[in-house]
Order: sequence, then structure tokens, then C-alpha cells
Amino acid sequence: MAGPYELYLVRHGLAEERGELWPDDSKRPLTEEGMSRMRKATRGLARLGVSLDVVLTSPLVRARQTAEIVAGGFNPRPALVNVESLAPDGTYAAVVVDLEKHARKTRIGLVGHEPAIGELAARLIGSRHQIEFKKGAVCRIDVDGIPPGGPGDLRWLLTPKIMRSLRK
Repeated sequence: MAGPYELYLVRHGLAEERGELWPDDSKRPLTEEGMSRMRKATRGLARLGVSLDVVLTSPLVRARQTAEIVAGGFNPRPALVNVESLAPDGTYAAVVVDLEKHARKTRIGLVGHEPAIGELAARLIGSRHQIEFKKGAVCRIDVDGIPPGGPGDLRWLLTPKIMRSLRK
């Protein structure tokens, strides 16, 4: 088993509003502004020295678009993998199973939705209280193994505004 692991949890960017235009919520895309903000935020991550080996993403359109933007900001570009476990109805156990499939990689991005991404972050650090992720926010949690042998370390949680400011 490899390790330790750097897990980068990302909430999808600003998406179109729910409603008549998007009766199927799974097909709701990012807005133009949402895509622009995610590109700027990703440049901020790169300035922090973040690199990713693989990005696991919810298959919903807005999360997949976010994952593509994040992956596209790195060189070399990490592989993208759709995983049902990061969809809104996914479970912690299913996420761990998907992480185990990529355990040879030590820097893993996970792109998902609230409240599940905040619940996943809380579970990984041993908290009973969900962590709030704004749209486009990213946190880094270091864990000793997959599955984690104990609570991981929350290294940082950055709002999209802070990440965009780092790109300068």
C-alpha cells in the first residue's frame, strides 16, 4: 500500500439554477461565470504547488465539468474517473471502495456535491460536524492509508475567492 495520501476534496463550481430549463438535475451545467471562476481557482491551486495523480468525480454534469477544469490546470494532467460514490446519494463506504481502486496514487482529487462532500471531509478528519463547502471550495486532508486508519489531518480549506486571489 502506498501512502500517506493527500486527498483534495472539491465542491463543484457555480451551476445553472434548478428549474424548468433543467428538469433533470443531473444534467445541470456550470454557468460561464462558474467555469471562469474554477479556471482562476485552479491556477491558485497550482501556485500552491498542488499536483494531482487522479481526479475522481461525480458523474453529474456540473461536477464533471469542474473536474475537467481542475485536471486541465495541471501538467501533467491527471486522469479523470467518473464514480457513482461521489454523486449526491453516494456513501462513505462506496467512496472508500473507489479510493481503494486508486490506492497506488497518493494525490487524489475528489469532486462532488454538498452536503455529501462536507460530510465526507468531516468523516475523514473524525468530526461529527459537517464542513461547509462553498461552490468551488477545496480542502486538503492527509490520511495515513486507504481506508484511513484513524482521523486524517485537515491541512487547509480554501474558499474559491481565496484561491482566485492566489493566481496572481
